[in-house]
Amino acid sequence: MPAARSPGTPEADTLWSIGLMAPIIATFTFGVGLSLSLPLLSLILEARGVPSYLIGLNSATAGIASIAATPVSVPLARRLGPAAGIAAAIAVAAAALIGFYLVEALWAWFLIRIAFHGALTVIFVLSEYWISAAAPERRRGLAMGLYGTALSVGFAVGPTMLGVIGTEGFLPFGLGAAVLLVTAAPILAARRWQPTVAAHGRTRILAFVAVAPLAMFASFTFGAVESGAMALMPIYGIAVGFGQATAALMVSALALGNVVSQIPIGWLADRVERRRLLLGCALVGIAGAALVPLASTHPLWLAAVLFVWGGVVAGLYTVGLTHLGSRYKGLDLVSANAAFVMMYACGVVVGPAAMGVGMDVWRPHGIAVVMGAILAVYAAVAAVRLATARPT
Repeated sequence: MPAARSPGTPEADTLWSIGLMAPIIATFTFGVGLSLSLPLLSLILEARGVPSYLIGLNSATAGIASIAATPVSVPLARRLGPAAGIAAAIAVAAAALIGFYLVEALWAWFLIRIAFHGALTVIFVLSEYWISAAAPERRRGLAMGLYGTALSVGFAVGPTMLGVIGTEGFLPFGLGAAVLLVTAAPILAARRWQPTVAAHGRTRILAFVAVAPLAMFASFTFGAVESGAMALMPIYGIAVGFGQATAALMVSALALGNVVSQIPIGWLADRVERRRLLLGCALVGIAGAALVPLASTHPLWLAAVLFVWGGVVAGLYTVGLTHLGSRYKGLDLVSANAAFVMMYACGVVVGPAAMGVGMDVWRPHGIAVVMGAILAVYAAVAAVRLATARPT
């Protein structure tokens, strides 16, 4: 079993230290890159007449890339350090984003997605390790809430940019790449406060899935429903009669819910039993998925449902990450975070593809059925874990 976090591990004294701000900026970068690319590429493919199942499969390539890139993050953190590793990944992601504009062939987009989302994964894994290593133990849940808020703000920025500047031409690609590159400077400036990565420890990533299954499958579930909703909710909005800009803003509503909810959920994670909190998030998510078809008759109603739904479902990730950060240190912590992100990536493979098929089978409301089904499976697992009183 991976070693548990030992007492006396060096930690930040404050939630506002430079050592915490750098990974928070990095996760904002990840959020912008992901939330901009998923709806942008989906809307462009939809306008070209590509069927929903192919759009879903193309989006699912992001998860495959993440699965491949996650194990690379551990040796990269050991060799370059988190700051330089994150900065290099930002440069690759920005270049790939421009590549989407320069190359139109659908087969090439599958390849570019591998580079783009692989780079985003490195940013994600290393920023999570950094924040977990630097967070003060007594306020770990709140620190993760701040981290989740930055991620959610990034998620809100991408589709909001699309709602303002549209999806046509070079501007959304060029502006997105510029935003990514700007964030590399403060991350590199904080490299003197980056955590060191021990040369020894367990690096078998999949071992952590067995050690903390409820937390790991929370990441999978969130990855599936969040990426699927971000990729296909704009298509759903168009299918129920919204304009393209309004449909893209549905993703903003979802992301803004995340912004508002993460600090309260992190605060709760410091005070209540985390398994119960995970189950509660899943149950609210099921109810929200059931309300999506009913609310689809008006954009404001749908935006309100997605606002609440997105905020609560994001708690699966925040609470699960809080649990990991309280248990592991050093290379074990890097590997645990890598496993957590890998499970998220597996969800990204499953979610968009399954929701795309669902929309084709029952257009357009199949997306809500699949979202609810995924959350229901996780709720059942969480309920069983609670009933048997086994550790997460």
